[in-house]
Amino acid sequence: MKPFFLTTALCTVATLATADPNPLRNAYFGETHMHTAFSLDAYIGGTRLMPADSLAFAKGEAVTLPDGTIAQHKRPLDFAAVTDHAEYIGEMYSTMFEDAPGHDNEDLVALRGLTDIEERQNWFIKYVVSSNRSATPQHPPFFAGPATAKSAWQLIVEAAEQANDPGNFTALIGFEWSAAPNGANLHRNVLFRDDNVPASVPSYIDINEEENLWAWMKAQESEGRKLLAIPHNSNASKGRMFPDTDSFGNAMDLDYARTRQYYEPLIEMMQVKGNSEVHRKFWAADEFAGFENADSIQKNSGRIFRQRDFVRGGLIEGISYEFALGVNPFKYGFMGGTDNHNGLMSAVAEDSFDGAHGPEDGSVERRRTGSVAGWIDGQDLSIGSIGGVWATENTRAAIWDAMKRRETFATSGPRIKVRMFGGVGLSDPSDPIAMAEEGYLLGTPMGGNLPSLPSAPTFTVYAEKDPQGANLDRIQIIKGWVDIYGDVNEKIIDVVWSGARKIDPLTGKLSPVGNTVDLATAMFTNDIGGATLGGSWTDEDFDPQENAFYYPRVIEIPTPRWSTYDAVRAGLPLLEDVPATIQERAWGSPIWYAPES
Repeated sequence: MKPFFLTTALCTVATLATADPNPLRNAYFGETHMHTAFSLDAYIGGTRLMPADSLAFAKGEAVTLPDGTIAQHKRPLDFAAVTDHAEYIGEMYSTMFEDAPGHDNEDLVALRGLTDIEERQNWFIKYVVSSNRSATPQHPPFFAGPATAKSAWQLIVEAAEQANDPGNFTALIGFEWSAAPNGANLHRNVLFRDDNVPASVPSYIDINEEENLWAWMKAQESEGRKLLAIPHNSNASKGRMFPDTDSFGNAMDLDYARTRQYYEPLIEMMQVKGNSEVHRKFWAADEFAGFENADSIQKNSGRIFRQRDFVRGGLIEGISYEFALGVNPFKYGFMGGTDNHNGLMSAVAEDSFDGAHGPEDGSVERRRTGSVAGWIDGQDLSIGSIGGVWATENTRAAIWDAMKRRETFATSGPRIKVRMFGGVGLSDPSDPIAMAEEGYLLGTPMGGNLPSLPSAPTFTVYAEKDPQGANLDRIQIIKGWVDIYGDVNEKIIDVVWSGARKIDPLTGKLSPVGNTVDLATAMFTNDIGGATLGGSWTDEDFDPQENAFYYPRVIEIPTPRWSTYDAVRAGLPLLEDVPATIQERAWGSPIWYAPES
């Protein structure tokens, strides 16, 4: 372990927009999971922001909310995608546009008049939960035909076209395919590389299995389009996001593994409905596994947590399949998103969280004592996540290409930058520019595959704090591998940390960074931790015959959770069933190793 501490030179690697493409790549932050009034569940909750409004908010423009208040992003994003549910966009077109077919349907007249929370919840259960969480989803009786869905999709596309500003802001075109057979969350956000998109898109009502979604994507490719899918909320998938069979009950085979890996390069690590990396129940040895576990998800639809519901469990399953099949079906890089149903892109500040589902979590009382119908208790909500990419420039092609090659990272909200390279003989450069130059020349970046190696790989890592946020505690590397007997293993390595702390030789643990949070005022100081951290680690236990993955995790110093800010502002006691402080974090996409076959 050879730590180094970075300077402000890091900022020269990760400036926002550049006149010319940067071969060392820039860090861009964005949102790929957002719902507007075109999503039935969002509209039921009172959302009236349209895709154009949501993208304007992402760019830093002021938008007017239904109650007349003005919302404006504190920090504009670099890229964003509106991903309204493909299910029911036609119905929402009929609801909102007076000249649309079906606008005067009595059910839609009633929908437009909903104000009571209980009435809204009943609508959600009747028209969303009862159908979309079944094995045979159907359109509601007020569906006026495919032409309405096509009209809605065209408005979504037009909003992205108008918002897109190459070099300054990227508006990706996308939608959400929201499969939930028997309540198992198998949702995917589908993103296109450019404006070559179809005239309409499929929903779970049209396509019931992910295999057939991939077949539809393949058909789009045959017509010259480029697209990818990002699964999310594996924590609510009832064991089906990382399955051992396909959707039809057949054993995992080579074709399934190849197809899934090709069309799904990324997975969403976290959103308002919890963190999907790990859960403390299954990773008791991971001292940071208790982060935003969202246990109350298990109250709904029989969603009882399993180890394979979580991303690290999926990564382990993936290299196990690679050991057996030769291909990894779960070879995922990491992306972040919020799943905010208020239309407000990446509203991820703990100190200003105002819920994500209209009145269901839009007040302090509802967040403390209520729930989001069919999903989660208010107190278990997270603020969501934000995604990052390392791309040559801020354009659709460059952002999408970074996603496709998995050179991405996710954070729990703060704009933490994280990067890692792996390879034999990588040095321990003293600055991040030299690290990136050497990494691209001699090594493998996040999301990539190590070549066959003659000796142990070295991994160089660095992270920079959010300029407006908390200092950093440490950078870890999580390694998972399958040994020659087929057994799976994992370990967590503290690579570099702030301060003069040392690893305890008896426990193998690094002592905590400390805690400056004043719970009476919901304030903290940056008197501990570091603004930037960097270092290297060589895997001395490396075996060239073992399949493995490595990913970096950056941990912040403790800060107040949103529920603590709520309590202090309202003069209420702290909640007892959730932590008062949290340690925000970032996850970099894995680097994989597979022996030559």
